[in-house]
Amino acid sequence: MELKSNFRLTSVSNPILQSTPPSPYAPIDILIGKWEGKGFNQIWRPFFGVPGQDRFLELNETIEQIEFEIIPGDVPNRGLLQADINLKGIRYLQSIQDANALGPNGEKLPGIHIENGMWLSVPATNDVDAPRTVARTASIPHGTAFVAQGFEVPTINGAPPFAVADITPFVIGDPSNRIRFPESVLANPSPFRTPLTDIPNVTQSIVDDPNTVLANDLKGFTVLSTSTLIISTIPLNPPPSGGGTSNISFLEGVAGNPTAQSAQIEAIFWVEKVLDAEGKEMTLLQYSQNVLLNFNGLSWPHISVATLVKQ
Repeated sequence: MELKSNFRLTSVSNPILQSTPPSPYAPIDILIGKWEGKGFNQIWRPFFGVPGQDRFLELNETIEQIEFEIIPGDVPNRGLLQADINLKGIRYLQSIQDANALGPNGEKLPGIHIENGMWLSVPATNDVDAPRTVARTASIPHGTAFVAQGFEVPTINGAPPFAVADITPFVIGDPSNRIRFPESVLANPSPFRTPLTDIPNVTQSIVDDPNTVLANDLKGFTVLSTSTLIISTIPLNPPPSGGGTSNISFLEGVAGNPTAQSAQIEAIFWVEKVLDAEGKEMTLLQYSQNVLLNFNGLSWPHISVATLVKQ
């Protein structure tokens, strides 16, 4: 929905008067714009109907579009233990399609994800004691909403370091106790994994570490600089509190036995200034996100990565 041309958020009844910084939407202003590209998605899904088989490993080569737009004006947050503050926000809509698989009626490029949300720039506060932080709020139609908070990392020269993203499930609450399953080895035939014909460009190294896709996508580019935003639904300190996920009853389950509880989300977004092979300057958005789905006693990683080009 387009906002009316005269719409502008502001405080009323005791206006909040604050000086406007030179870049009021920083550091989230690096996201503003329309981005398109491709990526890779991995998710361990719960599986029903076969005794002893509680999981299905879905793998997708993806096509993605995301657009970030400014929320005009100031977002007033009233204080009790400290003075009022103004936040700045941008809203976004993200859509992801499978590049190769067909939908149930044979349709090409079936949609596998849609998400609407906001990013917020939160000024420094003294109660709680925290420097400027960022937050992402979002909801998805599976029945999950979340608030993830974090911080900016100072811009660096060159490409970002990509840590290994491990898809191996682990005992809930104990990431050191990982349990490997045969579906994660592409050489093992399995009816409980996406058919290899639907993922022709996916290799074992990508399954072992989806962030390999991001590193491969930078080949052929000269990365001039990288700006980074890190967020999580658990406190990263900063900020020291807040954040979390919420799920509908079907996902949450009862008596500590969830169907697929989205328990924790963490993500890193990198915005890179690059030169292509012909010396043309471009701006890339790369991200790596890990959603932990809890079911049957384990936390099952759901990792999504993408490389998008600013349009």
